Amino acid sequence: MEVIELRNVTAGYNSDHPAIENVDLSVEKNDFIAVIGPNGGGKTTLLKVVLGLLMPFTGSVKVFGEEPEHSRKKIGYVPQFIPSRTFPVSVLDVVLMGRLGSSGLFKRYTTEDRAIALEKLENLGVHHLSEKRMDQLSGGQKQRVLIARALAGEPDLLLLDEPVASVDAETQHSFYNLLSQLNSRMAVVLVTHDVGAVSSHVKSIACINRHLVSHGETIDEGDVARAYGCPFELISHGVPHRVLGARKDSDHG
Repeated sequence: MEVIELRNVTAGYNSDHPAIENVDLSVEKNDFIAVIGPNGGGKTTLLKVVLGLLMPFTGSVKVFGEEPEHSRKKIGYVPQFIPSRTFPVSVLDVVLMGRLGSSGLFKRYTTEDRAIALEKLENLGVHHLSEKRMDQLSGGQKQRVLIARALAGEPDLLLLDEPVASVDAETQHSFYNLLSQLNSRMAVVLVTHDVGAVSSHVKSIACINRHLVSHGETIDEGDVARAYGCPFELISHGVPHRVLGARKDSDHG
């Protein structure tokens, strides 16, 4: 089953200079795809098109076989930037926001909503932080709370935009393992720059720089170099001549 289907999609904020152009991309049920590419290459635009926040200039977009705006309740989204301002909102309040699609924007949260929010926090190992304020958490803790918020809507598709950009290497490793566990229940689309770190966790890699340069289970240094416009070694932590292989299902039970 195709969870996401993009056909000949051109989109952006200026039709004369689109951020993505003529993109064909399919994401299957329980796929775990890393979307890589340079800054300004169209990765975030791609996610916004899938979310239905940005209408394409040309082409078609289907999510679970429907227009994106009709499938939003099935999508969880973790944004690129973690709010850093001091704001008196608790962790539980943040996660409950993920229930708005079920409760409605102006309805009170139900007992079930609260139970589901607390369950997602527990699943992510941050249940003990439910009453803390968001601005009191570490970067890794905030990311787990934002994932809990995305999961509170009980999605079938999880979209993440550079979710580990502000956390340390140890937290990143734990985070990628967590995504692999979640992938057993849903499709995951992860926008990232750290292609070397994520390659052993994902099932496929899409390389995008305005156009879709490559998409498959493996991606070589030539694909990456064409997308980034610079030598592959500069991207993969100085390891030359490495062929990136996405993980196979058999490697993870």
